[in-house]
Amino acid sequence: MDIWQAIIIAIVEGLTEFLPVSSTGHMVITSALLKLNKDEFTKLFEVCIQLGAILAVVVLYWRKFLVFDKNRISFYIKLVVAVLPALIVGALFADSIDALLESPLVVGITLLLGGIVLLFVDNWFTQPTIEKDEEMNLFRALRIGFWQCVAMIPGVSRSAATIIGGMQQKLTRNVAAEFSFFLAVPTMAAATGYKLLKSRELLMANTDNLKLLLVGNVVAFIVAMIAIKFFINTLKKYGFRVWGYYRIVVGIAILVAIGLGYKLSV
Repeated sequence: MDIWQAIIIAIVEGLTEFLPVSSTGHMVITSALLKLNKDEFTKLFEVCIQLGAILAVVVLYWRKFLVFDKNRISFYIKLVVAVLPALIVGALFADSIDALLESPLVVGITLLLGGIVLLFVDNWFTQPTIEKDEEMNLFRALRIGFWQCVAMIPGVSRSAATIIGGMQQKLTRNVAAEFSFFLAVPTMAAATGYKLLKSRELLMANTDNLKLLLVGNVVAFIVAMIAIKFFINTLKKYGFRVWGYYRIVVGIAILVAIGLGYKLSV
């Protein structure tokens, strides 16, 4: 991986991490188009540049994370409860998840099917009752956490799964989207921390890898800041339908390319 490939992957991560289009799926396809070998550092890079996206959420919603009061304690507990299912499932099925990450076919199918779902989501949950995350109890937070586990299949989208889960639990669309952003912080921090700990010798052995990781996180942070604001505004105006159409088009394009014999894996 060279510096320009690292920047491109980071831009894709920053753009798609908080959109309901699957950042993992887009990075799988982008890596294939760039003809990146799926060596250990490439896999590490695609996980660890999520740190930049995490920081974008913390900076944009700094009062939620850094201003301490009684409501914050409840907020932190809800995040801990919501992240538990993903931590458990991720630990139990880590090898199977890693195998799926190398399959453009899985990405194409899940992007297509998820796009069809997004066309109808706005019509399914039309009577929300929770307008602030403070009104959500621990059981609702836990149920949203189980929805997040579905996103371990590449192409599903963690953002889409948790937002739909939030709406199913009677959160308004905007509150569900914001809680999805908040939940990303402990989820991705845990995944990134585990990956870094597991691969620390790989990073220490090559300082160039550390430089690429630093550049990637800076780029992902800047792009994610823009993407989050864009997504919230688009969600308010158009709902999920526009993202459903996007997923369907991209999913079909991937499946057609595979059907025509184009090599989308390396």
